[in-house]
Amino acid sequence: MHKFLIVLLFFFSLTTTFSQSSVNVTGQLREANTLENLAFANVTVQNSTDNSMVTGAITDDNGRFEILGLPTGKYTLLFSFIGYETVEKPLIAGGLNSVFDLGQIALQPSAEQLNEVQVVGQEATTNSDLNKKSFNLDNTIAQAGGSVLDAMKTMPGVTFDQDGKVVLRGSDKVVVLIDGKQSSLTGFGNQKGLANIPASNIEKIEIINNPSAKYDANGFAGIVNIIYKKETQKGLNGDVGLSFGLGALGKRRPDTPTDLGSFSVNPKLIPSLNLNYRKGKLNYFLQSEFIVQEALPNNEFTTRNYDDGRNIVSQVPENRKQFRSIINGGIDYNLDDNNSFTLSGLYDRERHIDTSQVAFIDLNTNTRNRFYTWEEEEVTRYINAAVSYLHSFEQPGHTFSANAQYTQGLEDETYSLNDSSVVRVGRDKTNIRAIENTTSISSDYVKPLSNGRLELGAKLRIRRLPVDYTITPGNESIIYPGLGSFSDWGENLYAGYVNYLLEKEFYDIEAGLRAEQTDVFYDLDPANTYYPNNDKYDYFELFPSARFTYKLNEHNKISAFYNRRIDRPGEPELRVFPKYDDPELLKVGNPYLRPQFTDAFEVAHKYSWNSGSLFSAVYHRIIQDQYMRIFSIDDSNPNYDIVNRIYQNTGRATNTGLELLASQDITQNWSLSSTVNWYSNAIDQYEGAVLFPFVRPFTIEASTANAWNAKFTSELSLPKEFTFQLTGVYYSDKNIPQGKELARSSVDLGIKKNLWNKKAELTFSATDIFNRFGIRQEVRNEGFTATYQNYFETQLLRLGFKYKI
Repeated sequence: MHKFLIVLLFFFSLTTTFSQSSVNVTGQLREANTLENLAFANVTVQNSTDNSMVTGAITDDNGRFEILGLPTGKYTLLFSFIGYETVEKPLIAGGLNSVFDLGQIALQPSAEQLNEVQVVGQEATTNSDLNKKSFNLDNTIAQAGGSVLDAMKTMPGVTFDQDGKVVLRGSDKVVVLIDGKQSSLTGFGNQKGLANIPASNIEKIEIINNPSAKYDANGFAGIVNIIYKKETQKGLNGDVGLSFGLGALGKRRPDTPTDLGSFSVNPKLIPSLNLNYRKGKLNYFLQSEFIVQEALPNNEFTTRNYDDGRNIVSQVPENRKQFRSIINGGIDYNLDDNNSFTLSGLYDRERHIDTSQVAFIDLNTNTRNRFYTWEEEEVTRYINAAVSYLHSFEQPGHTFSANAQYTQGLEDETYSLNDSSVVRVGRDKTNIRAIENTTSISSDYVKPLSNGRLELGAKLRIRRLPVDYTITPGNESIIYPGLGSFSDWGENLYAGYVNYLLEKEFYDIEAGLRAEQTDVFYDLDPANTYYPNNDKYDYFELFPSARFTYKLNEHNKISAFYNRRIDRPGEPELRVFPKYDDPELLKVGNPYLRPQFTDAFEVAHKYSWNSGSLFSAVYHRIIQDQYMRIFSIDDSNPNYDIVNRIYQNTGRATNTGLELLASQDITQNWSLSSTVNWYSNAIDQYEGAVLFPFVRPFTIEASTANAWNAKFTSELSLPKEFTFQLTGVYYSDKNIPQGKELARSSVDLGIKKNLWNKKAELTFSATDIFNRFGIRQEVRNEGFTATYQNYFETQLLRLGFKYKI
């Protein structure tokens, strides 16, 4: 049993006039690696002379404990929790101090006791707190073998849009972190890549709807924190896994007549490795995943009905062959009991080739009036290097930490475009090469106080993203002329914060203030004829946050939150170079886009009982200068119209909703959980102008979009170490700017079999069994209506095996 010997500072009075006859002792127990609060842990006070028990306490939902009226004397405090090493601390109570706050006490998992826990029961999939929800991915059996995006499918309040972005409570303005830090894997301030990150080495995912001031101010909808596995046992341990799958098993809609069509029955192979070696002062960790697959990330059918009577349908299948490798590793070095360093690195490389044949069919004559083929070859590479330092002072929970991180990201994308129609036969080629360099330095200080703690921190982040754009035009090229050949985007962020937490027996108060100075520039090639001026601006903003939590009784507590946040458009939203996968439906950015600001309010309640819990929340957000993609028609081409999907600021909006999360153990072997999220997105009327490819007005009508989604999970433990899980997801109809998105649903199932005394496990999963999770939208704009259907790869079968080392 590992013991921590921390001697508390105390003062003895020289006279009995000022001495204390009894003291109060407080503190908080946390898991050493994840910093999760340990509820219902045991605190025992023993007499140091004869080891007899004097008194004790049980920690509350927040891991806090309080021992009142302890007589002066010498004691030994024992902190214990099933599955963890017991921690001993000496205490000399008396003198001038009437309150001893031991701060945060960390308990390390015990290898021997951990095996015992696994026999007793399974860790809850959802640990619902009032400011954070945590989900253990080992229990997402129905999505086993899939990506991080697959694993988030059944999480409360989470949906996905047509671009594969996470939508949290009706908004895609979500910040995604890796182990609490921004990373090249998921983007800096903007989402990317979650569908291509295997979940095999992820321990859990946290959803933070109301971040405090210590977090970056980006992301009005909240923060998703992805936590990698990291073993704590001594010696060599970890696991090795292999997943095989088949995707796109059925076609929701027949392909348009082309030779290639859309990929189906797509094979997938994902090996993974998670190793940890701990000895003495050193700990080595390594995680790696590889993806070799065929995939169908998009399969877009678009029917355009023009006011002049033309009706055109097209299909853009994104047939992908992909190889991706992710290697994440590092070293922890514990210099002594008070100082530790972590050196870590990440290498991520992906290469994929997408091919598509796009037929444009005139529905009035049932003839093909255009045939368009393209091939995209894209290579992305990201390198992260980070060093972290942690100093622990003598007082438990009193820490100073510093972190420095450098990231380089490369995107090299080449499109080969071939057009065949009555008006044009030609070939075009485009290449975009972007190299992003990000340097981040931060420091954080935590000081426990008698009834709470004080947190201070500062951060500097410098980002540069130059883009080179090369065009090789063919006969009567479809590429817009005058785009130029380069752009250069940069952002400097300077931030500092203070956060104070007061914890009392029946209530908590947390208040913080974050200050951020941001300098942004976006330089364009002078040859660009659409945006004649470079853009440059800077702004200083304050971002307050506040939380009040009141414990009504042992089973009920309620919280109120407020925070102010910002969403800054990144380079992908600003990029002036269109994407030509569909020459008549172009996606393009806007270099003059501005940030949006949000004031968020929420009231949450949690009621828990022995076999379950109910979490409920009401939230309201006010968004200023919201930005989104809008549809705008370009009818300047005499042969065909082009619909631009372009980013624009669209004025004021609100987001109001209700979230419910319930879990219940029906029997010892059967548990149910369900979530319902209803929200209303209201948009004020707004009139603006689109600058690309020529100036024309657009109007956003005032509208209110009411939508809801429901999810359920049923898990049943069966004899002979089998576990069965069934999940269901339903997204209702919802209004979108200029149109409507139709309802969709999915039913998934999974089976897990533990082998060889839980040294290994075999999983089988089937997602979207009825093939009903595709996206369907109806859009109305001046001069046309459009029906958009994206029947991408949602129906998959996976078989996985994992062996624990």
